[in-house]
Parts: sequence; structure tokens; C-alpha cells
Amino acid sequence: MASVPHIAVVGGGSTGTGVARDLAMRGFDVTLVEQGNLTHGTTGRMHGLLHSGGRYAVADQASARECIAENRVLRDIASHCVEETGGLFVKRPEDSEQYFQEKLRGCEACDIPADVISGEQAREMEPHLAKDVEKAIVVPDGAVDPFRLVVANAASAQEHGARIETHSTVTDVLVEGGEVVGLEVEHDSGPGKHVHGTEGGIEEIRADHVVNATGAWAGRIGDMAGVDVAVRPSKGVMTVTNVRQVDTVVNRCRPKGDADIVVPHETTAILGTTDVEVDDPEDYPEEQWEVDELVDTLAELVPMLAEARTIRSFWGVRPLYEPPDVASDDPTDITRDFFLLDHVDRDDLPGMTTVVGGKFTTYRMMAESVVDHVCERFGVDAECRTADVPLPGSEEFSVLRDYMDEFGLRSPIGRRSVERLGSRADDVLATEEPNPVVCECEGVTRAELQDAIGQSGSDLNAVRIRTRASMGNCQGGFCAHRMASELHGDGGYDEATARRAWDDLLQERWKGQRHALWGEQLSQAMLNYALHATTQNRDNDPVDGDDVDFAAFDGGPEAVRTDGDNRGN
Repeated sequence: MASVPHIAVVGGGSTGTGVARDLAMRGFDVTLVEQGNLTHGTTGRMHGLLHSGGRYAVADQASARECIAENRVLRDIASHCVEETGGLFVKRPEDSEQYFQEKLRGCEACDIPADVISGEQAREMEPHLAKDVEKAIVVPDGAVDPFRLVVANAASAQEHGARIETHSTVTDVLVEGGEVVGLEVEHDSGPGKHVHGTEGGIEEIRADHVVNATGAWAGRIGDMAGVDVAVRPSKGVMTVTNVRQVDTVVNRCRPKGDADIVVPHETTAILGTTDVEVDDPEDYPEEQWEVDELVDTLAELVPMLAEARTIRSFWGVRPLYEPPDVASDDPTDITRDFFLLDHVDRDDLPGMTTVVGGKFTTYRMMAESVVDHVCERFGVDAECRTADVPLPGSEEFSVLRDYMDEFGLRSPIGRRSVERLGSRADDVLATEEPNPVVCECEGVTRAELQDAIGQSGSDLNAVRIRTRASMGNCQGGFCAHRMASELHGDGGYDEATARRAWDDLLQERWKGQRHALWGEQLSQAMLNYALHATTQNRDNDPVDGDDVDFAAFDGGPEAVRTDGDNRGN
């Protein structure tokens, strides 16, 4: 073993990047590998709720206590990733009064601040709540940007010496002499995807210890090492509306079930969620009824949702884990707690640890437990500092500064930029170059895009998760081509690379819209098609004949072809 132990972390979601950050801050040599972009798995498909713990205050009080503790930590260390919306657990006439009181007592038992307000007071907070909502419990829920938070953790890990490799798939876990000694990894050869590491091909990454933080994919990594990790993936469907119908997290005050939460997130609202067990985290059916149920059921809480335009839907898979001595036929009964599987004690296989289960809100605490375990294995005496050291961008700063004057931006754009960039705003936005808004829906400027390209290369989906460009109402209709153009020219990438990146971005945006194509959203999708496929020929439709004079498009009305064909005008 080297004097500084080398730890390989598999998984680039919240837990994996949290583990990498904590390890690097405690002095370990760290390599993190992720098969897609950061947040490729469950983390990038969550509803954006920063739990107060109120959701678990009746059925899982241990998880509730963890949530409220980490809720407070994240508000301190990741202020630029959190919107303090507050939350309501609302009671309708058909909902149980007994359960309402149990929820209130549970919050008190778990040290979760909770106050009861009347239906009238709840509608003063949220005017679009149903008029038959009788009362509500106010809790400190919040909204969190998972993309921004994970990128901040990865950036912090990198600042402390970690190597971060995205688009790098583990093809084998290396076991020699009955011990895990590293990973075999296949790096995607796509241009610009490996700013910090190997460009394409197979690499053996030798490590003193491997941390399996792949969530719903943990069983696959376990299989490669010859151990059983019995993850029970549970699919949750969420739907995104075109505007924020509420500014407070609205929960239905009833036992856990489908379609019981609305989370305001940036310029949209996210409706959630369903809970259906699946066999494979990547191969499961997409069901229209789940989207319909979300809209219909949550309209009972917020009636205007029935007429809302749903711009896309998406699916996430929860990495639920059941210990071998526990059995349940219903995934909703499985604890949301996390489990640290020490494979040397559990399977007589030294060299690997798996972390499964848990929730996004408690990712940092989960990572701390994993790294405490690794430190114990290697006799390293180093305290965890991740609860005290702010993440990059979250150092103390004022969002009330007049960025319109300082950076030449319209004030709402300046505010949104500062919220995303945090204390990095000065460095990114203080450019002498023109800095127009490229994505109007999310208020993303050219300077932000170029900063993200500098971090992630030519992968526009990686740029998207760093900036939210293309994630607004138009779903890339008016900005995807602008994002691609930023790669070409000043971005330094050739036309072929920019076009491939553009195609990949459009395909990713389309995936989430297929089950939201009705009413006004169908019209929006048709407009996007016209913009990209027709106007810009993104469907590569061949022209009728080879003799079209495309230069005549710039020639005005006099540039008419002599054969009477006016296609050149």
C-alpha cells in the first residue's frame, strides 16, 4: 500500500461526489468514475425536495431526525443550491384527522419545527390551494438544485486533489488473491468529455480500496466482485409544469402514497411521485397512466394544475435496500435509511465497501459514515469537515448587489446568475466580452455557458446540468442551437463536434416530453420541431434536386431562378 491510500469511488451522484469530497479533504488520493454525466442516475431524477423530515415523522422517525439535521447543514454549506421555500402538509376533508395529529406529534418528537395554521391562512400563503383545504402544518422544507450541488461537491473534491472521470463505465472489479484491488474502466472516446483524465479506451485503475456508491446500480458492481447486493429499485415518475403554481412545497397530509407532493423548483413546479418496483434501473416501461395520475390527483390540492401545461416528465429509480433478515412485498414499506455494507466482514472480501439506500437530503451524512469507515480501515486519524466548510460558490455573499450596473445585465438575469454561481459570480460574469442572454427561460448568459464549457468540455448535457440552459419552458427550442454555437468558434470545437453535441442535447430534451404531448404542450413540441428540424434541417431532410442556389436566400426578392422555381428566395 502506498503511503497515501488510493480510494476509487464508483458513482457520480450526490453520495459518490460527497464521498469523494470527504475523502480528498481528509488527505486520501481519490479517483471517482461515473458512467455518464454527474447526476446521471437517481440524483439527476429527483424532485428537488430538501426534506425537513416531516415526510417521515410518523413511519420512519430515525430518517426524519437525519433529514432535519442535514437540512440545517445544507442551508449553511450550500446556500447557493437551496431555496428556502418552506413546506405545508395540507389536510383535505377526506384526510384522516388522526394521522394529522400523528404527523404533528412526530415532528415534535423529531425536533422538526412545526406549526398548525388554518385553511384560510394556508391560502394566504398559497392562493391557488383548493378552497376545501381545512388546515395545514408548516415545516421547514426547501427546494434544492441537485445538479448544482453535485457539481459543487465534485469541484471541491477536485480542488483537494481528486480525479473526476465522467463517461467512464466500470467493466470489471479487479479481484486478486481474494481481495479487491481496483477497477477496469472503459472511457468514452467522445471529444471534450474527459477534461481531467484519459481520452478513450480501457484503463486499469489500481486502488487500495473501492467504494461502491452507484445507488440502484450497486448490485451490478457487486456482481462483478462476486458478492450479492440486493438492491430493490423503485421507480418514481415526476412531471414538470411550465410555471410555478406554488412557491411553497405542498405535501398531502396522509400516509405515504402516489401523487402527494408539489415542489417549486426554479421557474417550474415538479409534481411527484409514484412508487413502482422494477427489475432493472435502466430497463423499465414508461406508463402514461402515471403522468395522468400525478396531474389528476394533485389538482385536488392545487386545482389550476388540471389546466397547467406539462412541459416534460421524467423517471427516477430509488436505490432501496432490504437487509437479508427483512422481507416486504411492498416497496413503500422499505425504510429510506441507508446501509453501509462492509464486504470484508459480510462476504470475506477485503478491499470494497458499498453504500446503498438513503435520501438525497442525507447524502453528506452518508458520505461521512463511509469515509469514517475507510479511515478506520487504514488507521487514518482525520476529522470530517464537510459540515463546516462551504461548498464552492456558497461562501458568504450578497445576492442583493446591483449586478445590472456591474455586469451590464438586466437585474432578474443578474439575480439568477448570482444564485447559480454564488461567490464565483465576480470571476465568471466580469467579462469584457459581450455577454448576451443565451437561454431566456432560465436567464443563462454567454459567460455562464463558456464557464461551464471550460469545466465540462463539449458535452452540452453536462453544460445543461451546470447552468440549467435548455431546462425551461421551451425545452431547448430557442436556445439549443445557441448553446451549440458557443462550442464552435470561441469554444474551440469543430463543426462536427458541435453538431453531435447539439443532437445529443435535443435527444435528451425529447426523452422527457414524449408523455406530455397534449394540449398546449403538443403545440410547443410542434414549434420546436419546426425550429430545429425544418428551419435548421436537423432531421437532415434532403432537398429536391441538387441545383438549389442557397446563396440566393441572401439575394432578396430579385434573386428568382430563371426556371420559375422560387425556392431560392
